[in-house]
Amino acid sequence: EENMTVTEDFSRVENTYQMEAEVCIIFSDFGKMQNVCNLLIEKLGTSVTINPPHFYHTPEAIDTLRRQVCVTAVGNTRQKAQEVCRLFGQALGKPLLIKEEETKEWGGHIDSHLSHSTDSQTLQERIQNATAYASCRVFAVFEIKGKENRRNKLL
Repeated sequence: EENMTVTEDFSRVENTYQMEAEVCIIFSDFGKMQNVCNLLIEKLGTSVTINPPHFYHTPEAIDTLRRQVCVTAVGNTRQKAQEVCRLFGQALGKPLLIKEEETKEWGGHIDSHLSHSTDSQTLQERIQNATAYASCRVFAVFEIKGKENRRNKLL
């Protein structure tokens, strides 16, 4: 219910009363949105008008994306360092320094004010324009350990 607002307007037309209602719902699941829209059209027919969806990212979703991108960049860096160490017969140790050097974000620029050009876009174009992308470049220094002979460890 916190993601839904209803605005009702009652008016008298001659001897009858007419009610118009606008329901605005915020969905975080695209499939659920489509199912609700289809259900409303099926049950209410031509008495319902469904406006094209407006896509946007919450600040929490963007923060989550930033964290995921950074964690993935660190994981990729560690994996590459492990491969290099294996190539030289070494073992990768603990990280000594991890620094986020550069973060880039692009896409997802549709804000709360719809432009008139948005009306002519297809659903796929709207989704593409609202998709957010991020990249992160990290600098990491890892401890490198020489592989010891197993016999030496047992002695």
